[in-house]
Amino acid sequence: MTRPVRPTDPGFPLKAKPMSDPRPAPAMRRPALLPGLCATLVGLAAVLAQPAAAQSRLPAASAPALVAPAAPAAAALSPATPTAASAEFIGIVYPLHDLTLSVHVAGVVERVLTRVGQRVQAGQPLLRLDARLQQIEQARRRIILNDASEQQSTEQRRAILEGLVQDATKLYEQAGTISRDELMKLKLELESTGGRGEQLRESKKREEAELQLAEREQAMRVLVAPIAGVVTMIKVHAGEWAAPGDALLRLVDDATCELRLNVSQAAARKLVVGGRVAVRVDDPTLREPLPGRVSFVSPVVDAASSLVEVRVEINNADHRIRPGVKARLRLEGQP
Repeated sequence: MTRPVRPTDPGFPLKAKPMSDPRPAPAMRRPALLPGLCATLVGLAAVLAQPAAAQSRLPAASAPALVAPAAPAAAALSPATPTAASAEFIGIVYPLHDLTLSVHVAGVVERVLTRVGQRVQAGQPLLRLDARLQQIEQARRRIILNDASEQQSTEQRRAILEGLVQDATKLYEQAGTISRDELMKLKLELESTGGRGEQLRESKKREEAELQLAEREQAMRVLVAPIAGVVTMIKVHAGEWAAPGDALLRLVDDATCELRLNVSQAAARKLVVGGRVAVRVDDPTLREPLPGRVSFVSPVVDAASSLVEVRVEINNADHRIRPGVKARLRLEGQP
């Protein structure tokens, strides 16, 4: 048998080593591109520099031709400039009267007599509290006041005593049939009866005042509208407790509106109370300016803004203006 050939045996064939690539590596070939790139950049810079050099060699007389067309543009804007200076100030329109109503006394709401959006008149009831106890007290006071039986009997007694005193005086002076003590007793009783009658008359006046007080207490349980306007808020319902100071209803009178704004000190000097001005409201339906009357010009200047508060009243009887919108006041001849 032949023995297998081993790698340790002499003459065992060895693997050939790979030959190295004669071409240079890519990293070695990249530096060769730099000279060409630099030459390209230098040529580009030379091309760009040629227009600047040509412009610098232009004659000096041609320089004004480059700026001359700008003059007509400036002259075209001058007609838009107003001949007389004016100033415009913006403010907010408020209703002349915006009231938050509350009850005079505490109690349970018996009934709400209005609704949101309803236009009411001055003196119209808006809300009523439970007033059953006040009604009973008022009825009791009226009964006491109407009871005049004691006063009538006292007046009758006084009339009788006056007759007895006159007769007793005649008998004492003419016939002497009665004693002086009896006459004085009758006179004292007459004076006492007269004093009682006067006391009863004063008592009736007091009872009448107490009845008026009871009627007033009952009337205070009804909330009435102090002015004419529109109810814009109701925060209480029947059966709820209402106390003085609680905001229950809101009543707005928009028949007259008031523009409140701040103007410069120079503009404030030209405004006087009672003066007429034109107000333009920011409302697409109101294209024409509305007449207004200056109602207030503050005598002091706000330290933070250096502005003066001004108020202008605007007639809104047709209710075209909605309070809360912006309005503009233009004053001519202002710096």
